[in-house]
Amino acid sequence: MEFAGALRQAIQASGLTLERIRHRLGRRGLTVSVATLSYWQRGRSRPRSRAVVVALEEILRVPSGTLIELLEDPAANAAPLQGAVARAGAAGRPDGTERARGVRDLWPDAEAYACLVGQLDRSGDHRLERLSVHDVYRLDEARRSWTLSVRTVLRAAGDDIDRVVCVHQTGDGALPGVADGDAAGLLDVRYCRPGRIRAEGGLVAFELVFDRVLATGDTAVVEYELGPAGLPAADSYDRRFSHPVHDYVALVRFDGDRLPARCYGFTAESSTSPRRRLGELWIGTSGSANLAAGTVRRGIVGIEWEWH
Repeated sequence: MEFAGALRQAIQASGLTLERIRHRLGRRGLTVSVATLSYWQRGRSRPRSRAVVVALEEILRVPSGTLIELLEDPAANAAPLQGAVARAGAAGRPDGTERARGVRDLWPDAEAYACLVGQLDRSGDHRLERLSVHDVYRLDEARRSWTLSVRTVLRAAGDDIDRVVCVHQTGDGALPGVADGDAAGLLDVRYCRPGRIRAEGGLVAFELVFDRVLATGDTAVVEYELGPAGLPAADSYDRRFSHPVHDYVALVRFDGDRLPARCYGFTAESSTSPRRRLGELWIGTSGSANLAAGTVRRGIVGIEWEWH
């Protein structure tokens, strides 16, 4: 469904008039005219403010993210690589429009994912804008242990947001201590503190609590290192995007003298979809390869490599 149709249905189901919606937005410090609301539900224009759309979801009492997900679009004039990545996770329909896949489709075991994240506080996740995510994945010389360093920049599209939930695959390896619910699997957490952490079935999910409560427009930077974990599940690293991000960079570093024969970037729509290669990546003298994806809407983006 397109944004205009979903908004129109939500307004009709709420029983609120456009004037009442305008008034309730105004009480939150958001100025939107009745005419503008009418244009939005008729598809003549679209909101430019995430904060307004998040407020509409709350006022109309629709599930968090219902309207935001329909509003998000990849950059219209993205470079070829950006465009390929931005389309990951969107399935084509006969009428030429795109339908975003469910978040759980990104993970091999959807039920395990739902059970895991259901134990954490995700109330603010859909009200956080992902400005950038930078990953550094390090594979040790024996190719039997890895660590992951992450830096994420977030901006609040609502008030009273104090944490973000992160989910990662650990493959066949186990992260020390996470089965006990503590933060032993998180190393060098910076600009935040760990909240609850859960692990099961090759997945780990955890809360990062900001060092202050965010209001609309506030930004937060979080950094953390995950690992070490033994026996990587495959010769690849990927990130699964359940929320759009404006700038994504992945770097894979190979310790030791032995380097892969080739590295490739790839995207996939879901955990069961075939990978689509984006091209070969250069492995530099530092023993690393990187993929600068730019804007990503939803789906899976990663790097895979082949050994001699």
